[in-house]
Amino acid sequence: MARRGVRRLIGLLRLRVRPTRKGVTIAVGSVLAAGALLGGLARSTMETGVESFLPSGDASVASLSELAGSFGGDPVVVLLESHGERQLLNEDNIEKVLQLEGRLSTLPDVAAVYGPATIVNQIAGQAQKFLAELTGRRDADRAAAQAAAKQSGASDKAAASAGEKAVQAFDARYGPLLVQGLPAGLPTLRNPNFVGTVVYNADGQPRPQWHFVVPSADSIAILVRPREGIEADGTRKLVAGIRQAVADAGIQTKATTVSGVPAVASGVGEQVAKEIPLLGGLAVIAVAACFLCTPWTRRSRRLGPVLTALLATGFTVAVFGWLDRPLSLGVLAFLSVLLGIGAFYPMYFAQRARRRTVLAVAAGTSASFAALMLSPLPFVRDLGLALSVGVLFAALTGLALAPWLAGAPAPNAPGRSSAPLVWPPSTRGVRFGVSAIVVVAAIAGWALLPGLPLRSDFRSFADGLPALADAEHVEQKIGSSGELDIVIRGEDVRSVEAFDWMRRAEATVISAHGEQMQPVVSPVSLLQFLGPAPTGEQLTSALRLLPPYLVGSVIRNDGKVAVLSFGVEINDLGALQRLRDEVLASLPPAPPGYRTELAGLPVVAVTAQDMVSADRIWGNLAGIGAAGIILLIGLRRRSDAVRAVAAGAMATGAGFCALWLTGIPLSPVTVALGSLTTAIGCEFTVLLAEAARRGSRRLLRSVLLATATSAVGYAVLVASRLAVIGEFGLLLAGSVILALLSASCVVAVTVRREHRRPEAAFRPETSKKSTVGVMG
Repeated sequence: MARRGVRRLIGLLRLRVRPTRKGVTIAVGSVLAAGALLGGLARSTMETGVESFLPSGDASVASLSELAGSFGGDPVVVLLESHGERQLLNEDNIEKVLQLEGRLSTLPDVAAVYGPATIVNQIAGQAQKFLAELTGRRDADRAAAQAAAKQSGASDKAAASAGEKAVQAFDARYGPLLVQGLPAGLPTLRNPNFVGTVVYNADGQPRPQWHFVVPSADSIAILVRPREGIEADGTRKLVAGIRQAVADAGIQTKATTVSGVPAVASGVGEQVAKEIPLLGGLAVIAVAACFLCTPWTRRSRRLGPVLTALLATGFTVAVFGWLDRPLSLGVLAFLSVLLGIGAFYPMYFAQRARRRTVLAVAAGTSASFAALMLSPLPFVRDLGLALSVGVLFAALTGLALAPWLAGAPAPNAPGRSSAPLVWPPSTRGVRFGVSAIVVVAAIAGWALLPGLPLRSDFRSFADGLPALADAEHVEQKIGSSGELDIVIRGEDVRSVEAFDWMRRAEATVISAHGEQMQPVVSPVSLLQFLGPAPTGEQLTSALRLLPPYLVGSVIRNDGKVAVLSFGVEINDLGALQRLRDEVLASLPPAPPGYRTELAGLPVVAVTAQDMVSADRIWGNLAGIGAAGIILLIGLRRRSDAVRAVAAGAMATGAGFCALWLTGIPLSPVTVALGSLTTAIGCEFTVLLAEAARRGSRRLLRSVLLATATSAVGYAVLVASRLAVIGEFGLLLAGSVILALLSASCVVAVTVRREHRRPEAAFRPETSKKSTVGVMG
């Protein structure tokens, strides 16, 4: 008997573990999906460099990249300050400064280093070379005079006398120049008188041509120009290496500051890397708390939507990894946005919303987010692509989990009521009054949109970080925060015609815009000792005498490009835009055969602002229109698509009106508020309309829960130290409320109640139309 029982048990176990085709398919699919997810996540990278904030494909960016390849990129500035004047270049420190500049030049990804000690050392070397050449020339003149005298039959004594006369003539010509040019003795770095004479005026202040490396008597600046195309990780390592080299130099200073655009970008990138796990974790906790505290299904299943959103987020990041496409700063906002929105869909499916309806609104949301890809800025395009792909992943994952989530409803969960469902819960007069107010605000917002202030400069993303405080300190000390270059191109920019144009261009700029543009370095400033009208021979000789180290900072090695660099402030792009236009209008015409242009990061920043601002109307309409087209195609009720578009337009306009009232400027992301708001507003409108027609309090509660989860998820961004991200989170949270309000107004005014069988018997895909009654 016992053996028979054992055999029966073994048979049952074999029967139960026998694999089925469906089970094998699910297992294989799960393994492949897990492999794709983990493999993509392992390949994913982040890019928070300046390039992600610049309009790719624009001519100004190409010019900036080309100049960076020739002269190096925008510099990392090492500002050293001393307790007293002229201490950093005295006998005790100048050798240490020279060693520091040499070490910085050997760091990876460095194109060039410009510092005062190296400049003085190069000038000393060229001066010694010049003295050697003069000595050789003097001896050669003596020998030539003696040889000529002997050839003419002169005696040895007469030949020697002829040689002495030649030397006397040489000394009479060059002696005063040497005395005037070398009043401080031998040209060497160890001669403090020579160093002081080269760097400082008689009053002890730095000479104008060295202002870019000696901004004041008690400070020096070392400019470290990175190579062209350096990536975010390389920038971070470079800045860290610079800080370490400065710390190891042993120079006695009052203060040391490492800043510049690359340093600010590195600071932003480090902060983003720190905040992603923090803000992501807070968003998960906040969204999970909303689902747990709301009795929309059994407690054991309430975190299913959060799992869906996490899977969708992971698969989206994995897609970027497999495509070898780095995620930019937008990933910080992407996490919270997708966690908030991605949790909607399984809940909608579980609440028996029509499958076609939910998939249609998900596709419409995806299309609305995809409109962000029209932005000229790479990080905004990445945000749009990530959200668009992520929403589709969330919808499909939610569809797969819906059967598990749709078990028996939670105790006391509201179902379908026989009483009329009124949303919003108020009288018809109040609903029409609120709708009228929202419509007026929306119209005002759309009318105000062209004139709303826009702040799209890169440094605005560093608000609240120590890196920005350092940048402002350096800006105050040096007088600028960015370099604007006047570029001249031709066959030979070392010609008299090109030099004369550069001299006139620099004089024009200083005369008209001297307060806004501080001369940094140019061929004119380096060759100012030649006077106003040098000859071609003088130019050639002077360029030969100057250290190649200095000449290469303003004239490309092939002699076809020269730059005149000016320091400008880049914290006000509106003023910078006016400055750009005025400088272009005031520059003298280029000589025949030459081309001139403005270049540099400030020019690119202004161009980006122009492009973002020009698209503010069409970019918003594109997001609303894309969602509307998808909904018209996907929904059975075309009227719901029209309602959704109307609600999206109302919420977007009301959002712009709110920005105007609060004085918050637009950012590169919020300038396309239509895409962000419409994505949510369309969903709310379609599902509220369905809830109102069916009298489904469960579906209504799902919309309200979706509002709460998304608003809370977005509000988490306020915890960011990046002020722009915090404002973005508040704006998104407010846009969710506006989306719900606009959707409610549209539904309350336009949707009527349908009389159906009880919701428990409702079948989403096969229901038939029934009689229609007035809602509320």
